[in-house]
Amino acid sequence: MDTDIQIYKNLGKNIKKYRLAKNISQEKLSELLEANPKFVGHVERVERFISLKKLIHISQILEVPLSELFIFD
Repeated sequence: MDTDIQIYKNLGKNIKKYRLAKNISQEKLSELLEANPKFVGHVERVERFISLKKLIHISQILEVPLSELFIFD
């Protein structure tokens, strides 16, 4: 389970990195996803897990290949 959590932590970190690079707030990204205004914040902090469908949508909005969200430092 620890490995799974680490994957989600890194995923949240990458979403935040690319979101900030596009100058998009958490609330705006949540709105574009048609999700609760706090959704992206919860995902970035690993308080909620994200579906593949929403993850693909995030990659499209941020104009980042889905694979880039899974590159971990």
